[in-house]
Amino acid sequence: MEPATFPHDPGSRGPRARGQITDAERSQARSVPFRRVARLFTAYRRQLAAVVFIIVASSIVSMASPFLLRAVIDTALPHQDLRLLAFLVAGMLGVAVLTAAFGVIQTWISTKVGQQVMHRLRSDVFTHLQRQSVGFFTRTRSGEVQSRITNDIGGMQAVVTSTATSIAANLTTVVATITAMAALSWQLSLISLLVLPPAVLLSRRVAAMRREITAERQRELADLNVTIEESLSVSGVQLSKTLATGPALADRFIASSLRLTDLELKSELAGRWRMASMSIIFAAVPAVIYFAAGLPLGAAAMSIGTVVAFTALQNSLFRPLLGLLNVGVALTSSLALFARIFEYLDLPVDIAEPASPVRIDVAQMVGHIRYEDVSFSYPGSGAPALSSVTLDIPAGTRTALVGETGSGKSTLASLLARLNDPATGRVTIDGIDVRSFRLQDLAAIVGVVSQDTYLLHTTVRENLRYAKPDASDAEIEQAARDARIHDVIAGLPRGYDTVVGSRGHRFSGGEKQRLAIARTLLRNPRILILDEATSALDTRTERDVQQAFDALASGRTTLTIAHRLSTVRHADQIAVLGSGRVVERGTHEELLGLDGRYASLAA
Repeated sequence: MEPATFPHDPGSRGPRARGQITDAERSQARSVPFRRVARLFTAYRRQLAAVVFIIVASSIVSMASPFLLRAVIDTALPHQDLRLLAFLVAGMLGVAVLTAAFGVIQTWISTKVGQQVMHRLRSDVFTHLQRQSVGFFTRTRSGEVQSRITNDIGGMQAVVTSTATSIAANLTTVVATITAMAALSWQLSLISLLVLPPAVLLSRRVAAMRREITAERQRELADLNVTIEESLSVSGVQLSKTLATGPALADRFIASSLRLTDLELKSELAGRWRMASMSIIFAAVPAVIYFAAGLPLGAAAMSIGTVVAFTALQNSLFRPLLGLLNVGVALTSSLALFARIFEYLDLPVDIAEPASPVRIDVAQMVGHIRYEDVSFSYPGSGAPALSSVTLDIPAGTRTALVGETGSGKSTLASLLARLNDPATGRVTIDGIDVRSFRLQDLAAIVGVVSQDTYLLHTTVRENLRYAKPDASDAEIEQAARDARIHDVIAGLPRGYDTVVGSRGHRFSGGEKQRLAIARTLLRNPRILILDEATSALDTRTERDVQQAFDALASGRTTLTIAHRLSTVRHADQIAVLGSGRVVERGTHEELLGLDGRYASLAA
């Protein structure tokens, strides 16, 4: 089915002002619950449980090091007990080897789980957007969708792949270290833990700052993507060169890049001075511990080995503690990214698969079309696009839709292809409401060839095979012959294996149209929509393309939308639309005899 270019939604809003932040976006960034993020990992409970077990085991094993160190200083060295010293040193080495092995296994499992979550997010967003109506994409800025899938999900990678394990590892280490510190000296433990309340409070403030900056940074990154998409496409470059807007576009890009640079800097430095102050306080704690141990009461209560071991534990406490606080900051600030992804995942599907689709044999469909009292309005528009339209199109006939711009021709055709659904009434094929077909079945029944032919940046063969992935080379060549384009393809440097270039710009308008016809022939639909497919062609090229259309339309039900009445004069019936209604209907000669609106269009 050839992509259609039916009218854009009249209610489509224009591009948002650069840097503008809506209240809805701010509210959503704050309202994403942690439990919804956590649900992303529910399918991997066993793997995460294994990671937690490994982390706990590693933390417990590593806690043996300070006690081994104390025994070395207080017992083995003073008594020159070489056997004990060798045993203790071997124990230290064994702890290091075991914790390193645990670390490798933990990293492998956690990274694999994180990447699977990332894959699922990307796949879910892409699949959900594929189900959105054409209206969604006409309302969305070019480049915005790509930014959500690549930049926003990519920005979450560090959080998704390492947050759970970082929390588990740091939390387990903190708990184990505090337990070991209390076992060595509960008095020194109290001194060390005095910094916890201000550290937690400080990290919460920093997290709030970074979350706001992250949301703004991602919006600016999306704006940058939009500029690239609009300016560096083939059409965008042609437009900028013909209007000499290259310098202005460069200035726009540079300004957006500078804003992004400032936001990146703010994101990195947000709360950095506060966290640096906290690090200084953490570093000062050992000095306080040494001073407390040197006091007469402290010196009598503990040995030198205890002080050294406790200081080592205290240093190992502050590292995971800071790591835990930083993870909290990163996770909170990443809510802005999750909000943007969930916003797309929560989009309602306007054109959805039927709950109980009708089972049909596509090959047995004859293509009898009926519009029964159909009305439709675009969101945000005042007047309806269609009002109570009733039209019968017998199977195998050619029907033309004509009328002034905005009369509802393309909208009427879009309802048949189910790019939109009617507000009232129904559209049927062989007596079955199109909303009852599976979307895949409907696409196999209804083919669309439009004025704006979209070609992929790949070979001619793959462009044609896009309509029928299992088509043989012989079928592809036969379709090209029927579309009167085989000789043109055969004359290319590599024939069917020639790359067409971006959007097929190496081909003329007529050649692209015939490629689209060949692609539709491969799909072999029973119903064909020709949406102003020759309006941009010169007379000679139009004649060549029209011959290909005649071959394509043979034996099919054809609905043709045209401004040039010369292309529809041989239609079995012509429906004249005005203000969303069918105002006249008949053959070319009958309508001319009425001397009405059709006659005025033909004059």
